[in-house]
Amino acid sequence: MMKFRILLPSEVFLDSEVTKVIAEAGNGSFCLLPRHVDFVSSLVPGLLCLEDVKEGEIFFAVDEGILVKKGNNVLVSTRNVVRIPNLGELKGVVEEKFKIMDDREKAARTASARLEADLVRRLMELTRT
Repeated sequence: MMKFRILLPSEVFLDSEVTKVIAEAGNGSFCLLPRHVDFVSSLVPGLLCLEDVKEGEIFFAVDEGILVKKGNNVLVSTRNVVRIPNLGELKGVVEEKFKIMDDREKAARTASARLEADLVRRLMELTRT
């Protein structure tokens, strides 16, 4: 058994006991089992599959990130993750999540542009006086 965690910038998304981890790196998919050698890999956006001790097979869509296995501990650090109820719902869940993220990013860019324009306007006013 392995102790598995998914870490987001603001929280621990998942803390579970697993018997198998399947993830995707730049050079393809790989599988980790409890006695696998210590391992580090950069993850590409894709699927993460776990064999959870209590829940069985569970799926996640993850953004880019880092996976570190040391002993019986496996940590995945990523900016975004979505739990997928089943693979048939993958496309809909991911599209919905990314639309929400796109809307938030647009609002943040708009606010940033307003702040920048206000700063430039105030600096122009200061140089006139």
